[in-house]
Amino acid sequence: VAMAATRSVMRAVRVFEFGGPEVLKLQSDVLVPVPKENQVLIKVHACGVNPVETYIRSGTYARKPALPYTPGSDVAGVIESVGEHVTAFKKGDRVFTLETVSGGYAEYAVAAANRVFPLPDKLDFRQGAAIGVPYFTAYRALFQKGCAKAGESVLVHGASGGVGLAACQIARACGLKVLGTAGTEEGMNVILRNGAHQAFNHRDPNYTERIKACTGPGGVDIIIEMLSNVNLDADLQLLSCAGRVMVVGCRGRIEINPRDTMSKESSIIGVSLFLASEEERRECATAVLDGIEAGWLKPVVGLEYPLEKVAKAHEDIICSSGSRGKMVLLL
Repeated sequence: VAMAATRSVMRAVRVFEFGGPEVLKLQSDVLVPVPKENQVLIKVHACGVNPVETYIRSGTYARKPALPYTPGSDVAGVIESVGEHVTAFKKGDRVFTLETVSGGYAEYAVAAANRVFPLPDKLDFRQGAAIGVPYFTAYRALFQKGCAKAGESVLVHGASGGVGLAACQIARACGLKVLGTAGTEEGMNVILRNGAHQAFNHRDPNYTERIKACTGPGGVDIIIEMLSNVNLDADLQLLSCAGRVMVVGCRGRIEINPRDTMSKESSIIGVSLFLASEEERRECATAVLDGIEAGWLKPVVGLEYPLEKVAKAHEDIICSSGSRGKMVLLL
């Protein structure tokens, strides 16, 4: 009991009710969590912001955390302390994680030790916060669910964001022909620097015709789709025979003609990292750590915000006109 009395406090973002970005409250008197067995406590240097965190905050997402809660899962920082039975990490280790127990928008976060990975010195903490969810999701979409093979073509729709750039880098490293779309000239340049063979502006009214001209009559084998409620109908027209659309992101409903899937025996496949098995997560982790070591996995950091500006970050990730890399909070 004496120990509990001296527990230190930290700054953390808390959500007491579901709603708009204004429900994100920065508090300075939140107790620093204590790692239980098989958990570690991380001093957070940077935390990634993912679109899904805005859906959860608004209360419209399938998974609702118990209130109040602290959002955030993609954390990079330094191990502060470890719980019982943790042998893989010690105080002072640089690490990243894609899932926290206590929430990542905070000065300290607890995570299960098996969800934490060493952060190599060649990447800084901002880049570390851009690895977890984007790269694991991209790998799962391409290979675990999309069965991508070297020599196939992939169209990354919305390629300049965190998951999009991860998909471009991974697909290029694994021998696919990579096409990407973005909404700005700057976004297109970022895509081309990160593995895409060709970039298209999805604000150009004829951009799907340009993609067809590029892929020829065969079409594209795989589409990684970040905004399926806008693009799914057009995606089905771009696919090859036995092509597949991987639904990574969606913000609403869309009308399609299922006949478009019959004429090519194409598939529409949903992707959720949340549903990955332990074995699949390990496979993702191995691929990602190998990519960092080999040097082709280089996270691109986009907009950066201090913790005080978290509401602005949540607004911008949904409303901004074109992303270029992963959005991060800096602590």
